[in-house]
Amino acid sequence: MAQTLQEILLAPNRRPKVVEDVTKLVDSEVSDKSGVSGLAVKSGYALIKKINSSFVSDAVDSMLDNFVGRMEPYYASYKASGTGSFTEHLTANSSDVADALLGVTDDRAAGSRRDSVKKVYAKLRPQAKKHVEEALPRLGALVEEHAAAVNTG
Repeated sequence: MAQTLQEILLAPNRRPKVVEDVTKLVDSEVSDKSGVSGLAVKSGYALIKKINSSFVSDAVDSMLDNFVGRMEPYYASYKASGTGSFTEHLTANSSDVADALLGVTDDRAAGSRRDSVKKVYAKLRPQAKKHVEEALPRLGALVEEHAAAVNTG
C-alpha cells in the first residue's frame, strides 16, 4: 500500500496519467476563471499555449517531482491525522500549500530562457496565490483518485 505522494504520483507506470490529469486540471481551472483577472489568466495561458502547445504538459512533467516534494509534508500530516479527506486538509492549509507550490513555479520562471514566459508569469504572479488556492479542491481530489487507484490496484 502506497504511503507517500512520491509512491502514489511518481511511479513510472502512473506518472504519465498524473501529468495528463494535472494538465487537464490546469485547463479546467483556467477555463473557469471569470472577470477581469480571469481574462488576464486566459490571455496569458492562450499565449503560452500558442508559443508551445505542449508547454503546459511539459512544464507539469518537469516540475512534478518538485511539486510532489512540496506537497509531501501536507500529505504526511493528513495521513497522520487520520481524519477527513486530503482535499479538506489542503483547503484548511490553503495559504501555506499555495506558497509551497508557487515556490516551485517562481524558481522555474526565474530560470526560464524565454523572455515571453517570464513576462507572462510576472504579469500573472500577483494573483497566482488566489488561483492556486482556488485549485486546491481539484488538486486534492486528483491526489485522492490516484491514491485510491494505487491502493486498490
